Amino acid sequence: MASAPGSPVRVRFCPSPTGNPHVGLVRTALFNWAFAKHHQGTLVFRIEDTDAARDSEESYNQLLDSLRWLGFDWDEGPEVGGPHAPYRQSQRMDIYQDVAAKLLDAGHAYHCYCSQEELDTRREAARAAGKPSGYDGHCRDLSAAQVEEYRAQGREPIVRFRMPDEAITFTDLVRGEITYLPENVPDYGIVRANGAPLYTLVNPVDDALMEITQVLRGEDLLSSTPRQIALYKALIELGVAKEIPAFGHLPYVMGEGNKKLSKRDPQSSLNLYRERGFLPEGLLNYLSLLGWSLSADQDIFTIDEMVAAFDISGVNPNPARFDLKKCEAINADHIRMLEVKDFTERCRPWLKAPVAPWAPEDFDEAKWQAIAPHAQTRLKVLSEITDNVDFLFLPEPVSDEASWTKAMKEGSDALLSTAREKLDAADWTSPESLKEAVLAAGEAHGLKLGKAQAPVRVAVTGRTVGLPLFESLEVLGKEKALARIDAALAKLAA
Repeated sequence: MASAPGSPVRVRFCPSPTGNPHVGLVRTALFNWAFAKHHQGTLVFRIEDTDAARDSEESYNQLLDSLRWLGFDWDEGPEVGGPHAPYRQSQRMDIYQDVAAKLLDAGHAYHCYCSQEELDTRREAARAAGKPSGYDGHCRDLSAAQVEEYRAQGREPIVRFRMPDEAITFTDLVRGEITYLPENVPDYGIVRANGAPLYTLVNPVDDALMEITQVLRGEDLLSSTPRQIALYKALIELGVAKEIPAFGHLPYVMGEGNKKLSKRDPQSSLNLYRERGFLPEGLLNYLSLLGWSLSADQDIFTIDEMVAAFDISGVNPNPARFDLKKCEAINADHIRMLEVKDFTERCRPWLKAPVAPWAPEDFDEAKWQAIAPHAQTRLKVLSEITDNVDFLFLPEPVSDEASWTKAMKEGSDALLSTAREKLDAADWTSPESLKEAVLAAGEAHGLKLGKAQAPVRVAVTGRTVGLPLFESLEVLGKEKALARIDAALAKLAA
């Protein structure tokens, strides 16, 4: 009873509020969001916060903030509400207890009294005999006397779901038809001995009650699908579920060394990209390429273009490697796609204390507006703006010894002296005039423009690379620029 083709799409995104949001988590949210938008369906945002030891309110708030920053919206869930509230699992415990009781009463589940030591011993014996090492069904059909004996020993049982003795086949939306044999899917726990429901119960129950039609999730959850399908069949029999959703398992995101990207990998943290000044548009564009593409020859596209074209059957089941350099390159393209006014505003956080090294009163809005269009063509991430424009707002340029040594070769004093003379006579309202002045100085010393402008750039900006030099000189102004060249000449003379 998988979801009928053409039925209204209802998908869900259900993270746990633990630690910083992970880019793999964002990719899953993106695919669900795009799928819902593409089909004019409903996106349910649900919080899986039943693990009190790991979940935190701080992580929950950070998660909401991150999703809002990315531009995601949802039709049902926290801050929005909906007909299936509450949308935090910690507030739905009575529901899970009721369903577990119904499963026990109907014989779809049973109490298991096995201790961990007994389970480990039997698993080792099964491995030694070359047999499957999953749960062996020891407590499936206990007599009343055996139950009484276990209770007399003070054993607290867990609740296990009774798997059917038959193969389970389903058609994955990404991977096609998959079959699991019964010996590879043993009975599994759904409620702990202390009465706390497990993910294996709460996730399918919530999907059933919220009438989810497609479950799009990570490949790491593929092996749990036959268990959930069997549970769904029982829930349908009990009147809890209406149908079994279709499943689609998204490919792993791989990090360095072709290992699955984990929360411990520095490049996995969404906060890292936000702090470095990635645009949401650029980051989402790149993450969408981790398993999907708009077309074979187009890597750069807007989120609206992605939504219009998104097809889950077009997702590649093979693992996708996270490439930071490509992510930066795509983000750079999106920076260049911004309107200049939008770009100037998005850079603001990196132009103010505590990030910016200059005093607030030294920031010049007119200079910023003038240099912004030139800066926009050079940045990979917005945080790079600080180092690119600091020469405009600091009393003196920041120059490290390596940059100074690289630019100030033998004869640089004579070149700078000539360049100062030519620049002093140039038209400072024309970058072309400033270029001609430096070019003329270079020719006087037998140098081409590239070598002639290097000492000027370091003298004025402090760096060997940066924004277009002659536009930078124009924005800085004649008085400051010539004063910095004089200071460089004095340093060379010393």
